[in-house]
Amino acid sequence: MSSNYIENLSENIQKYYKILSKDFPEFLNDYIYTPEMQKLEGINQICGGYWRKENIYQDMYSVLRHSVGVALIIWNFTHDKKQTLAGLFHDIASPAFKHCIDFLNGDAEKQESTEEKTLEVIKNSKEIMNLLKRDNIELEEISDYKIYPIADNETPKLSADRLEYTFMNGIYYKKVWDLSIIREIYKNIQVMKNEENTFELGFISVDIAEKFVEGASELWPLWIRSEDTITMYFFAYIIENMYHKRMLTEKDLYQLSEEQIIKKIKSCKDKSIVNIFNEFMNCNEFIECEEEQKDKFCVDRKVKRRYINPITSKGRIYAVSNKAKKKIDEYINTRISKYAYININIV
Repeated sequence: MSSNYIENLSENIQKYYKILSKDFPEFLNDYIYTPEMQKLEGINQICGGYWRKENIYQDMYSVLRHSVGVALIIWNFTHDKKQTLAGLFHDIASPAFKHCIDFLNGDAEKQESTEEKTLEVIKNSKEIMNLLKRDNIELEEISDYKIYPIADNETPKLSADRLEYTFMNGIYYKKVWDLSIIREIYKNIQVMKNEENTFELGFISVDIAEKFVEGASELWPLWIRSEDTITMYFFAYIIENMYHKRMLTEKDLYQLSEEQIIKKIKSCKDKSIVNIFNEFMNCNEFIECEEEQKDKFCVDRKVKRRYINPITSKGRIYAVSNKAKKKIDEYINTRISKYAYININIV
């Protein structure tokens, strides 16, 4: 295996990364190959849905791949090592099944609870701390990517994190663009000052911003559909049950891959858990409703609405493009049922 991370990837991923940054900064390799970053390769960015029998995902979109992509976007626009590392580390505290654990923590709407361990994970990594010392970087300069607006900002602004998962979901989750379209969109982006006088990624051309919103808007409804919400709650439910029965620990979520944990679930001694898990993995009917179904696996559909209203050289796309405004309004005004359920009796 090459010590240069990008050389070990498929040709398509290499091409994608080279769009995000023509050069792959050599210093990233040492950080990528630390144990804390490598364990992210076993965590899927799609939060549980990848493992269902009827999944629609074309490949394993790992948290590590996402994190590297975010770092490359930041590097491309800033060439700042600290901001780039903050982007690389932004999901380093992700447990297996990622945002499913936010649901377990009661954080379904913001989905940020698992980020609270970021500083702790980095601080406890001997390898990362030695690298930071070598590079004369302080822990506080890279442990919170929210201090860098190019890396992260509030919805619906455009940031490196939001841009990367929108691009990659448009490849893996639903085919809304190919690499040539991503290249066209990406080369039109530059760092701009927004209405709040802070830096933000924005579009030079209104037409290209429209094209981006048109593609991205095909993804937004998928992230709030009942199947995704139920999947996240279901994994949270199974994991919580296994916690209580001492068949799984919180530590397992940070040390084992998702595949290893699924094997633990399927082989556990509690057959009621095994049966309901197998039943769910083969389920393909997700029913929306307005009243809670007490005898079924029924969930509240309070969810995080992810969308982007990017800035352009002419102003926010929502204000300067009727086409984009329509797409954004359609999504914002999409009605979500109060509950959704599956015909599975809970344990």
